[in-house]
Amino acid sequence: MSISSPVTGALSTAPGSSSVNPRPTTSWPLWLVWTADFIPTALVYALLAAVFVVGGQTGWKLPKFSELLGSRETTTEDDWCGEHLVPESQCVECQTALQPHPPEFGWCKAHGVAECVLCHPELAQLAEPLRSAKFDTLPALALRPRAENNSRSTLHKKLVQFASIPAVNKAGIEVDVAAVQPMTETITANGEVTYDPTRVAHLSPRVPGTVWKVLKGIGDPVAAGEILALVDAAQVGQVKAQLLQGVVELQLRTKNAARLRAVGDAIPGKTTLEAETAQREAEIKVVSAQQALVNLGFPAPKNLLDRKADELSEELRFWGIPPQLLAAVAGKTQTANLIPVVAPAAGVVVECDVVSGEVVDIAKPLFVVADLQRMWLRLHVRQEDARFVRLGQSVSFQTDDGAAATSGQIDWIAPNIDTRTRTLQVRVNLDAADSRLRDQSYGTGRILLRQEPRAIVVPREAVQSAGDVSLIFVRDKNYFAEDAPKLFHVRQVRLGARDERFVELLAGVLPGEVVATNGSNVLLSQLLRSNLGAGCACHDH
Repeated sequence: MSISSPVTGALSTAPGSSSVNPRPTTSWPLWLVWTADFIPTALVYALLAAVFVVGGQTGWKLPKFSELLGSRETTTEDDWCGEHLVPESQCVECQTALQPHPPEFGWCKAHGVAECVLCHPELAQLAEPLRSAKFDTLPALALRPRAENNSRSTLHKKLVQFASIPAVNKAGIEVDVAAVQPMTETITANGEVTYDPTRVAHLSPRVPGTVWKVLKGIGDPVAAGEILALVDAAQVGQVKAQLLQGVVELQLRTKNAARLRAVGDAIPGKTTLEAETAQREAEIKVVSAQQALVNLGFPAPKNLLDRKADELSEELRFWGIPPQLLAAVAGKTQTANLIPVVAPAAGVVVECDVVSGEVVDIAKPLFVVADLQRMWLRLHVRQEDARFVRLGQSVSFQTDDGAAATSGQIDWIAPNIDTRTRTLQVRVNLDAADSRLRDQSYGTGRILLRQEPRAIVVPREAVQSAGDVSLIFVRDKNYFAEDAPKLFHVRQVRLGARDERFVELLAGVLPGEVVATNGSNVLLSQLLRSNLGAGCACHDH
């Protein structure tokens, strides 16, 4: 049994009984509590009803792009083109009478664009149309494969319109003027700089021995014939001894043969013949010893028969050592075994792997001397670019670290494609007067294909791609006229050379026309949207 408390007005439950629909203890009237419980539910249902009403009136559509850009403030719902996002009364695509259409010339087979302004300059959006376009881009178009446009595309017939100039600015559209400036078209290839191998000498002694003195080190410049080191080699002393012995023997046998010939018939002819034969044998020994000395890099001694043995012996002791070193060498040693290591040509010692007292042989180079004034650039051209490479083409080269730049001309092209890298090797002789150019430097070479002094260029961000066509957006020449529609014309273009900032247009624009740059992707989005007929339910296209 439930009992109502006279103090609180709440229902109390007798012990041992169960409660039915218990409510919180409160001093408010019961009808007021029920009302407070019903109000939140009623508000939710009212909000849902309002959403359904508004959605039904707006066709369940989100705010339009133009409303977000603030271009619909002065228009009404009935005067709005949902397809082109401008007031219906100003839409030149829907109201064709508002914008006269220029004559159509169709597809230009020569330049690969529709409505070609190079062939028909009257189509250009210029205040004063050019009478003729003086830009011959056909050789450039034929130089190498270019991206082609779809001749069936009709995007160029469209116009991109804004409701006002502030709407254009708010969309982030920036413009620039198509200009004329020099441009170069190149193909790039990775490459490395090396010493000219025909001007690099790896020097070692011609016979084994012990290094007696090192005269040059790394970085030292040397002249042709200058001595880099002296090596003590026993084989040198043996060859000199053989030559000295042969000369003395030849002198004696020459005198003996002359004496016998002077006697005449007093002695048998056989004796004279034997003496002359011995003389010939001595001559052969001397010639053989001379050749052995020359093979070691020494000059051949002359007038040997006129020398005394002791004089010839002293002369051969330090044979081949120049006078400027002779005094220093003779004061420290009396050996006849010294052989010089000589630089065959002028250059700089770039490697030196030897010290005095070291035992050396002919298999180990002691010095590397290179001519730093002449170097080679080896470029590795991609196989797809190989057909554009010719002898005599100019090449510029920049090292990867940016420390050095140089140029030259192609003087050799490999007859085959490298099977490992699938590249064509190209060689360039470099004038390395710039000391910053280092052996084994890696970088990028640019082979010049074409140099155009008067190229039509636009900023790179002005060019957009719509799948099978390359496009730019050209501002209408009457853009700033009062009450004139704010239009951008769609142009097909052909692309040529490019650099870090600009791209050459071989067709599709004339100098002086104003093109959209930054923000041109917004124009492309609106063009593709309107081409699909999105959001247009006000009329039939």
